[in-house]
Amino acid sequence: MKIGFIGTGVMGSSMVRHLLKAGYEVNVYNRTKSKAMPLTEEGAVWKNTPAEIAKTSDVILTIVGYPIDVEKVYFEEDGVFEGLSEGKTIIDMTTSTPALAEQLAKEAEKIGVAALDAPVSGGDLGAKNGTLTVMVGGEQAAYEKVQPILDTFSSELRLFGPAGSGQHTKMANQIMVAGTMTGLIEMLAYAKKAGLDLEEVVKTVNGGAARNWSLENYGPRIIKEDYSPGFFVKHFVKDLKIALDEAEKMELNLPATTQAYELYKNLESVGYGDEGTQSLIKLWWD
Repeated sequence: MKIGFIGTGVMGSSMVRHLLKAGYEVNVYNRTKSKAMPLTEEGAVWKNTPAEIAKTSDVILTIVGYPIDVEKVYFEEDGVFEGLSEGKTIIDMTTSTPALAEQLAKEAEKIGVAALDAPVSGGDLGAKNGTLTVMVGGEQAAYEKVQPILDTFSSELRLFGPAGSGQHTKMANQIMVAGTMTGLIEMLAYAKKAGLDLEEVVKTVNGGAARNWSLENYGPRIIKEDYSPGFFVKHFVKDLKIALDEAEKMELNLPATTQAYELYKNLESVGYGDEGTQSLIKLWWD
């Protein structure tokens, strides 16, 4: 089975490496070609357009930046849908909108193609270690068919329902992450102001009831002043906006998530959109 992979950024490049290691033939495409070239040296095959990826692959995975990027990759000239044929499977792993996931599924169904929305959580470390959490929406048969592929880079993999369900689950995930990240940042800001040893605080707090993924993975990075993107601020702003838009459609008020969105939007506006989400501390420490 040949895999097509579109989007070889921070997450995608590591995911491709796991697929290659598992023995799959992988075709790759990225808007910036240079980012995909290291993968071709490791065995992946470069294709010039998303349409070429779709023509030469049985299962096509995409993980790009924004919903508008998903639309371009699939629907524009030389896009994925130009190269698809009956019996293939598309899996969009971008964190996008449930409505767009449903649209992809409907368009795919017209030509006999299976479609899954399968956003991931776990950041750059999860991608590198092959321990991503994958939240899937779509048909059971399509999910079972590609499960071995998704298993190559995930430790938690689950189908939640029809098209769009994976994206809704990712929104729930991002709402939770917003809470843990703002908690982490305010905890460190408080501890520093109180004159405490930050390394000892992180170790101690992480051993008690406040233990969480953000604290464990981003606390040490902040102390080292490492703001490299495991997950971009600009993408988190996008995700929280989607979550709040979906909540509004459901007439659900999320005040804590709204506050987190405003904080990250502020951080992006002062020039930190391309840094990691842990750079939120700069609103206090800078």
